[in-house]
Amino acid sequence: MSSDFYTSYILPYAAIIIKICRAYTNTQEDFEDYYQEVSLQIWRSRDNFREQSEWSTWVYRISLNVCLTLLKKKKKNGQYFASDYLPDIVTEDSRAFADESLNALYDAIRRLSEVDRAVILLYLEEKSYQEIADIIGTNANNIGVRISRIKERLKTLLDGKVN
Repeated sequence: MSSDFYTSYILPYAAIIIKICRAYTNTQEDFEDYYQEVSLQIWRSRDNFREQSEWSTWVYRISLNVCLTLLKKKKKNGQYFASDYLPDIVTEDSRAFADESLNALYDAIRRLSEVDRAVILLYLEEKSYQEIADIIGTNANNIGVRISRIKERLKTLLDGKVN
């Protein structure tokens, strides 16, 4: 991967990649592995981008697919993430934000199913239901229902943890 490609096509979208990788990892080591793998996959797939969507949508889709694939591989090989058995006290590695309410939100998001995590991350990025549906591979009505259920689940998880 050239530094020009990284600077032009990955670095401007690093915030997207970071948020998605943070949602699927609990340690700094896993986060760095996921970030590197996502960046590498974006570079490998660059010729498949047909400009039918925004580059940012492409980055979202690749980031989600890579994170979900890595998660499945680790589970298949008997390696489990801390999020599978997330303790009440989360390690310092997962505390990536200075704002404790954001850390609490991401802790709660990590407790959601893999697909629900993807949906809520896209919703928090203010993507439309249709954009989320296009990225996830479903329809907008399903996304609307799913987001309502996710919000209720997050309220339950965050009850008493956020001011």
